[in-house]
Amino acid sequence: MELTLLGTGAPAGLPRPDCPCAACAVARGGDARAATALLVDGALLLDLTPGAALAAARAGHSLAGVRQVLLTHPHDGPAVELPAGLPAAGRVPDGRRLTLISGHRVLAVPLDAPGTGYEVTSPDGERLLYLPPGGAPAGASAMRPYDMVAADVCGRPDALARLRAAGGIGPATDVIAVHIDHGVPPGRELERRLAALGARAVPDGTTLIVGEYHAVPDLPRRTLVLGGARSGKSVEAERRLAAFPGVVYVATGGSREGDTEWAARVGLHRERRPSTWRTEETCELVPLLDEPGPPLLIDCLALWLTDAMDRVGAWDDEKWASGGERALKERTAELVAAVRGTARTVVAVSNEVGSGVVPATASGRRFRDELGRLNAAFAAECEQVLLVVAGQALTLRG
Repeated sequence: MELTLLGTGAPAGLPRPDCPCAACAVARGGDARAATALLVDGALLLDLTPGAALAAARAGHSLAGVRQVLLTHPHDGPAVELPAGLPAAGRVPDGRRLTLISGHRVLAVPLDAPGTGYEVTSPDGERLLYLPPGGAPAGASAMRPYDMVAADVCGRPDALARLRAAGGIGPATDVIAVHIDHGVPPGRELERRLAALGARAVPDGTTLIVGEYHAVPDLPRRTLVLGGARSGKSVEAERRLAAFPGVVYVATGGSREGDTEWAARVGLHRERRPSTWRTEETCELVPLLDEPGPPLLIDCLALWLTDAMDRVGAWDDEKWASGGERALKERTAELVAAVRGTARTVVAVSNEVGSGVVPATASGRRFRDELGRLNAAFAAECEQVLLVVAGQALTLRG
């Protein structure tokens, strides 16, 4: 099955008309995108957007052979512009099937938001799932993996999580990001974020073969995200696992009775996370790393170290000298060994404190030094290490 993406952008396109934002300012050339429309084997057109005939001609195709035009967008989607000779655009009711004269079979997939998704099966059996902007399958149950999924990956990464949980996205599924808007800067930053979700983007006019082998972006199994206070490091870590089901969020800070400011911080983190994630409040990381299971998001190593130093009396100079330092090294080595040997996907967050003001107390300097050592040892066991500064992620490794 041959799929040509006549456009890959949001309904308003990218750049948006008259938008002064930085993402729109740099969305030029190959990064410019028309509203998403898909041409399947020259016979089926999914979404009829302004300029579709011209876009097809630029891609070396004609719409003369189109036998069916189906709409996916909510009713406030892009204007329908019907070129001469095309059949009237329509919509298949949720759950209904349609067989085209070309032999393609189309199933309307119910969504959890306005609009219609379509599962397209070619005469040879290749399967494509196409979802509209802001849409995710409603109540997805067990399913066979699709050969290709084209969806609003940036806007609804949880749609991929649902499909992965139901089996609709497997190791060989080619996930293509469409409906791309200005919420993510184009170019390398878009590629980086999509790769972390197991997806990719292609320029307008690209023709793909559904079912043809393509190297699927692989999420690094162990990732360390470093950053200063309010740098965006936790958001970056959460974003990396947003498209994966059953994530275990490991909160090492615990609860602090009577501390309303801390409770507010915890509440903000909890509201950001998908409702399907499970939270474990613990500093016992080694057992979690040793056992099999879904991805772990550990936030954060600085709080884990605080607990570890509490346990060995590291804040007291005498206790530190008489065995505390040795005990902390043993506990840290145990954690690093567990990271080295884990079979789980792990994303860990930690503070980068080495560039700040030198602490005024010996215990403060001790914590700074030990956190630097822990970060270095943990990073050595990770396939990818990121440094987040002002919300921008810099790749240090991977």
